[in-house]
Amino acid sequence: MGINVSRNADLASNEFLLRFVGRQHIAHDDEAFWNGLLNYNIVMPENSQDQLSLDSRLETLCQSFIGNNLKTGNFGSLITVFLEKATELLSLSDQESNMHVWQTFNALFIIRTLIKYINETASEFQLLQHFEAMPSAELLKAAEEQQQQQDTATIAIEAIENPPLAALIVDGAKFETFIDALVNLIVVIPVKEFTYHLHLESVNTLITLLAVHLFAQQQQPSSPDKSIVFRTIYKCQHANVLMSALLHFVARMVEVPHTMFGSSSAGSFVFGIAESLLSIFTFRKQQDVLKTTNATGGELSQQFRTHYPLANQSLLLILVLTNHCTAQDNAYRNSLFGCADSKDSPKQSSGAVSFQIDFSAVYETLCRIVTIDQATLLLYLLLHRNERFYRFVMQQPDLEQLVIPILQTLYNAPDSNSHHIYMSLIVLLILSEDEGFNKNVHTILLKNISWYTERTISEISLGGILILIVIRTIQYNMLKMRDKYLHTNCLAALANMSGHFRSLHPYVAQRLVSLFETLARKHTRLDAQLKEPADSAVFVNVSTTPEDMMQDLSVLEEVLRMVLEILNSCLTNQLVYCPNLVYTLLYKRSVFEGFRSHHAFQDVIQNIDMVVGFFSSRLQRVQEQRGELGVNEVLEVISKGASQWSSDRLRKFPDLKFKYVEEDAPEEFFIPYVWTLVCKYGCVHFSSESIKSVTTDIAC
Repeated sequence: MGINVSRNADLASNEFLLRFVGRQHIAHDDEAFWNGLLNYNIVMPENSQDQLSLDSRLETLCQSFIGNNLKTGNFGSLITVFLEKATELLSLSDQESNMHVWQTFNALFIIRTLIKYINETASEFQLLQHFEAMPSAELLKAAEEQQQQQDTATIAIEAIENPPLAALIVDGAKFETFIDALVNLIVVIPVKEFTYHLHLESVNTLITLLAVHLFAQQQQPSSPDKSIVFRTIYKCQHANVLMSALLHFVARMVEVPHTMFGSSSAGSFVFGIAESLLSIFTFRKQQDVLKTTNATGGELSQQFRTHYPLANQSLLLILVLTNHCTAQDNAYRNSLFGCADSKDSPKQSSGAVSFQIDFSAVYETLCRIVTIDQATLLLYLLLHRNERFYRFVMQQPDLEQLVIPILQTLYNAPDSNSHHIYMSLIVLLILSEDEGFNKNVHTILLKNISWYTERTISEISLGGILILIVIRTIQYNMLKMRDKYLHTNCLAALANMSGHFRSLHPYVAQRLVSLFETLARKHTRLDAQLKEPADSAVFVNVSTTPEDMMQDLSVLEEVLRMVLEILNSCLTNQLVYCPNLVYTLLYKRSVFEGFRSHHAFQDVIQNIDMVVGFFSSRLQRVQEQRGELGVNEVLEVISKGASQWSSDRLRKFPDLKFKYVEEDAPEEFFIPYVWTLVCKYGCVHFSSESIKSVTTDIAC
C-alpha cells in the first residue's frame, strides 16, 4: 500500500509536518500532500510521561504552527480534509472504509494534538481563530502560481474561488461543522475492531475541547455559558443520540483491540472472522478478570482505562457534559435523566423518554466497576435523577452485587479520596430511601466475607455488613476527617433502615451499642473539659478554643441523639426480630446512666429503659428459679418475652425518614471533582502545571 510509517522519534523532522506548520498554504484538495501526511502509524501516549515525551518532540512544530497558521490557514485545510473523509465514511462498506478510517483517525489525532496545545498555551478565542483562519491573498497567489507551474492544465486552487477576507472573522461556522462531524462519527458508525480507535479519538477530542474550561481559569475566569466552545457543543441538536451512544459504550465495555485498525506491525490490514472471534473471546476473558479480582479502586481504574478506554472516556465525557451548565437547560443532562429501559413497553415508560437502553447491561457494568470514582458518580446521577433507573435497581434480586463494592470502598477509606467516600455514602443514603431495599438487605445472606478483617464472620446478612461498615465510617470520620456532613449522611442511612433491622448478628448489635458508648465517653470528656476553669491546665497546649469545643459538644449531642433514635426505632418496630440487640442493651445498660437526666436525651432513653426493665425483670425471675443462665438461655428468655411485649408501652416518635437533597450550586462540588477524574484516570493527559489551580481542591 506504500504506507509511510512515522515513529515518534522522527516527528520533528517529518517533511510533511514541517510543510504543514510552515509558511506555505496547502490547499485541502492537494491529495498528494494529505495522503503523505496522514499515512502514518503512531504509538498512542498511555500515561502522562508518554504524553510529556510526545509534547516535547512536537514543541517546535507546534510553535511554528501557532506563528504561521493564521496566515496559511493550513489548520482549516486539515479540518476540511477531515470533514470530507468523515462524510465519505458514512457511505462506504467495511472493506472500502478501512483506509479511510485510518486516515480519518490520523487527521483527527493531529487536530486534537493542536487543540490541546492551543488550549494549554493560548486562549479560547485564539483556538477559534485557528479553526476559522483563511490563507492570506499573497499566499493564495503563491499557491496558485506553484500549482500552475506543476500542472498548467490545473485550475487554480479551490481557495481562490472564495475571496480572501480582509480581516479574520470568528463566527464559529467551521467549528460548528466540526462538532457535528465528531458527533456523527460517534453515533452513526458502528463500533468494530477497526473503527474502535476512531470512536475513541472522537470522544477524546470532545473532552479536549471541553477542557478549554480548565485553561480559561488560568487566563481570565469565565463561565461556560460565555464560552463559544461550550455554547456550540451544548446547542447540539443531537444530545439524545450522543448521550445514548456514550452510555451504550459504557454498558457494553468493549475491550480495546490488540491492533489499531486491524493492522499488523508490518502495516498491512487484516479483517476476518477469525480475528473478530479472537477479540470476542479475549473480551469475555478480560471481563471475568475485571469482575472477580479484588482490586482496589485505583487498580481497577487503571485496568478499566487500559483495557476499556472507549468505555472509560465515554463515562468521563458523560460526567463532563451532565455536570456543566446545570443552571441552564442542559440537553445532555435531561437526556441522561430521561432515558428508559429498552425492555419496557411504551405504557411502562410514563413521561417523555430521551432514549432507550438495556438497563440490565448498565446495571451489570456499574456493579463491576462501581469501586472507581467515575462509576460511583454515574451511579449517583442515575439513582438520584432517573426515577426509572432507580425503580429498576430496587427490583434487582442481586443487590449485593452493587452494594458490596460500595461497602468495600468505604471499608478501604484510607485509600480513597474524601469525595469518593462522600459519594459512596450518598448512594447508600439514596438506596435506603426505599423501604423495599431496607427489608431485602436483611434477607440476603453472605458467607465468609474475606475483605472484612475486623472479625471473622462465617455468615451475615447484607444489611448486617452494611450497618457495620457505616458505623466504621462514622468512627473513621471522628478520628480523621471530622466532617459533619459525612456523619449526617451515615446516620441518615442507618436511620432510614432502623425500622426494618432484622435478625441482627450479635456482632452488629454490639457495634451499634458500642457506637453510642464511644460517643458517650467523648461527650463526658468534652463536657468535663468545658466545666474546668478557663486558666486550668486542661487548656494548656490545646489548639482548640472553648468556643470550638462548645460547637463540637453540640454536634456530638446531635449525633448521640440520632444514635438513640436509631436504637429506639428498631425496638419500636422490630424488637421481636432483634433478640441480639436486646441482649446487648441488657449487657451494656450502664452506658445510658449518665444521660437519663440530660434534657437532650431523656425522652428517648425512657423507651430504652422501659425495654431493658421489662426483660431484666423476666430474666431475674427465671434466674431465681434456675440459677445462673448461659447466653443461649438468656436469648431464649428474651425471645419468649418478646412474644408478650407490646410496643404500645413505648412513647411514640415520628418515623425516621431522611431524603437526600442536593445542595445549592452543586457544580461547585462536582465540576472540579469531574475534571480531577478526567485528568487522573482519563486517556487524555494535559499539562499538570496549566491546570494545577483548578484541581487542587480535590485530594487524590
